[in-house]
Amino acid sequence: MNPREAGFTYLTVLFAIAFMGLGLALTGEVWHTALARDRETELLYAGNQYRRAIERYYLSGPKQFPRALEDLLKDSRRPGTERYLRKLYFDPLTGKSEWGMVKSPDGGIMGVYSLSEDSPRKVANFGFANREFEGASKYSDWKFLYNPGTQQVPISQQVPVPDPGNPDAQKAPVPQSTK
Repeated sequence: MNPREAGFTYLTVLFAIAFMGLGLALTGEVWHTALARDRETELLYAGNQYRRAIERYYLSGPKQFPRALEDLLKDSRRPGTERYLRKLYFDPLTGKSEWGMVKSPDGGIMGVYSLSEDSPRKVANFGFANREFEGASKYSDWKFLYNPGTQQVPISQQVPVPDPGNPDAQKAPVPQSTK
């Protein structure tokens, strides 16, 4: 083998290794993004479970908020066993069982939030219950609150609206308020 052929083989191997490294870097970035989105989804699920449990706790008794998250596991205000959560959720972003607490005026817990200061991937297109999260700059701004003072809007009924220009067109649903 002459020296020119050996140099060509060496360059080919170097380029192959460089392309494999680039491919692995891109794969790692995609994996990291997917993992972050999964954790975000878990945060939305756990936070909304806490919000619903706090709401049920508040509405089922003498209109007071729980003093601790453990009160959502077993309501001691009632003679029977009343459970609003089956378990306490870990914060998927920090991996800890510790949550930030939003205190009510009476000292109870009216909401929870993640203690993570990372910036969220999702910044728009939230559901109705989480609409306040739009434009938040960090996860700790996502406060899962139950506020009895705000009116909860029921899911509207869908009524089809005819298209006068095209009678064969698919009819689009339009929300109607219920009274």
